[in-house]
Amino acid sequence: MNEKVVEILKNSKKALNIFELQDGLKITNVEDIKQLQKVLDDLEKKTIIYHSNKDRYMLLEDSHLKRGIMRANKKGFGFVDIDDSETDVYIAENNMNGALHGDIVLVELTSKKGIARLEGRVLKVINRERDTYVGEINFKKDKGIVTLDENKLRIKIEIPKTKTLNAVDGHKVVVKLGKRKDNHTFEGEVLEIIGHKNDPGVDILSIVKKYKIETELPDEVKQELRDIPYEVTSDEIVGRRDLRKEMIFTIDGDDTKDIDDAISISRKTNGNYILGVHIADVSYYVKEGTALDNDAMERGTSVYLVDRVIPMLPHELSNGICSLNPNVDRLAISCVMEFDSHGKQVNYEIFESVIKSNIQMTYKKVNKVLEENEIPEGYEPYVNALRMMKELADILRKAKENKGYIDFEVDEAKILVDKDCVPTEITLRNRGTGEKLIEDFMIAANECVATHIYFMNLPFIYRVHESPKEEKIRSFLGYIGTLGYKVQGDLKENTPKNIQRIIKQLEDKKEFKILSSLLLRSMQKAVYKPVNLGHFGLASKCYTHFTSPIRRYPDTTVHRLLRTYLFNNKLDDNTIRHWEEKLVYIADHSSATERASVDCEREVEDMKMAEYMEKHIGEEFEGMVSSVMSFGMFVELDNLIEGLVSVKDMKGFFDYSEERMSLTNEKTKEKYTIGDRVVVRVIRASKEEKTIDFEIVKRV
Repeated sequence: MNEKVVEILKNSKKALNIFELQDGLKITNVEDIKQLQKVLDDLEKKTIIYHSNKDRYMLLEDSHLKRGIMRANKKGFGFVDIDDSETDVYIAENNMNGALHGDIVLVELTSKKGIARLEGRVLKVINRERDTYVGEINFKKDKGIVTLDENKLRIKIEIPKTKTLNAVDGHKVVVKLGKRKDNHTFEGEVLEIIGHKNDPGVDILSIVKKYKIETELPDEVKQELRDIPYEVTSDEIVGRRDLRKEMIFTIDGDDTKDIDDAISISRKTNGNYILGVHIADVSYYVKEGTALDNDAMERGTSVYLVDRVIPMLPHELSNGICSLNPNVDRLAISCVMEFDSHGKQVNYEIFESVIKSNIQMTYKKVNKVLEENEIPEGYEPYVNALRMMKELADILRKAKENKGYIDFEVDEAKILVDKDCVPTEITLRNRGTGEKLIEDFMIAANECVATHIYFMNLPFIYRVHESPKEEKIRSFLGYIGTLGYKVQGDLKENTPKNIQRIIKQLEDKKEFKILSSLLLRSMQKAVYKPVNLGHFGLASKCYTHFTSPIRRYPDTTVHRLLRTYLFNNKLDDNTIRHWEEKLVYIADHSSATERASVDCEREVEDMKMAEYMEKHIGEEFEGMVSSVMSFGMFVELDNLIEGLVSVKDMKGFFDYSEERMSLTNEKTKEKYTIGDRVVVRVIRASKEEKTIDFEIVKRV
């Protein structure tokens, strides 16, 4: 009936009431009329149709209404991004109608003639993005008043004393939104007390709770953990290839405890390299459908924060029996590949194995060997293997670059904190030879596994990165043209090689780091899908995530599929159908949890950077203009701390050019644009607001 109703409304030249719809459908009995009302309610809820105040129905696309996502401003107004359009609609504060940042809303356009921008009012909140929020509770008489952490949500929540879980003034709490009392006030109830705002670590935990990242294990998971073994038994080794006598080792960060991957290398008499990538066999211990598996699937990923890791798998697994710790037997899935001297893969095997890592190496010490020719104590037996690995990694990287591999060299900040989680130092993370070597080897294994299953034509989960949209690249090239740079690039040839060519032409420019970042933002986001669409950034025709099953659920799923298809040879119709259906959800959910974890990690970093700069107000730092807006410009310091220079804090009146991304002083003609080096002074910083404000001292 849904399709018939839509068809009738599409062909009608006017809005119809329910009786006219009954006539169009030729229905008269009571049951069919009741069914029609349900269909209309459902179509209205999905915003396919609009139900007017005059009790008439029309297709939303034929009405004066628009559907979109609310982007609220901390000053109270907002903009609605209209679905499937570049258009946004300005919503004044008195027209928000209780809509909050992120809500899907129905908007009525109210723009008057002569006004350039679209204006409107929110008629209805179709879907509340979230119903739980994090804030600070304080009491007035018999009511708890919660002020939310998010400054884009200019609302307060009133909570009766009976629904506060005995919270006290200053507690950070998770609250559930109830009825709206007016534009700025909602009823609610406390679901969880996080801790007092001044307690160490509560600041980070409040952000974790905002993103609904669970920190506690369900009881049924704890129950299953009792049956997890502490060591590999002789029975579990049966049928596996025994690699325990081979030279196999791991390379990770100094404080890594969840070790997914180990590597090995040798050389054949014909000069070909044999690279072994041995990955923890997580799916052997985490069986499909168990509480452990369901919890891991729900989490989707481990979350790495400044002072803690919230693991996808419990520590008993992630740091214990699954982690490839040195000098103990561990179950693995091995991908052993043969490469010729040009980096071409000429052979490979994927199989179940048992390994015993010889040593847990660190990137710092491996870099000592490969970059400084220094040999740390205990590394003597592995020097030749490490040097051979570097040979192969260089060959593989060159082969990737020849295909169009794009290395954006994105810097990352490292925030050091004391025992109370107060930031003491912020530096850049080092990305040396060892880090790149492991990256190259993991990419090779991921590509090998994906290609193998792809050609079997079986249901699978891929890591896909679609090609950028032509208009985005055109816009980027137009901008760098305003800087005076002429870059050769064929927009019709939207290939990795073309983007790589553009980057290489910008490498010697002073603002390369910022331009590279802008180009990266022009790209689409990499996601998980049950279909192979290739990976543009890696210039790979077929790619997956296989190498980190301890911390990413898609990798665990890939292992499970390898076991199903290759090791257990289950290829019946029911198995195929099961995975065709399930992989759609796993891919979408894993992409969503990845986005949430990245946003959470960034927000924690922003907060800690602001907290760090609170102690440096009045001090001067050198940095680079990273972006320019009408209200000011952002300056990024060399350690990646970024702050705003507001036009309000700049002397004189500045004209803003969106095309050139520049601010020009009206009188002196002094101009600031992306890439300019400046010295700034810290004038404000707020941990609560997660903001840092600078003023310009001088140009560099």
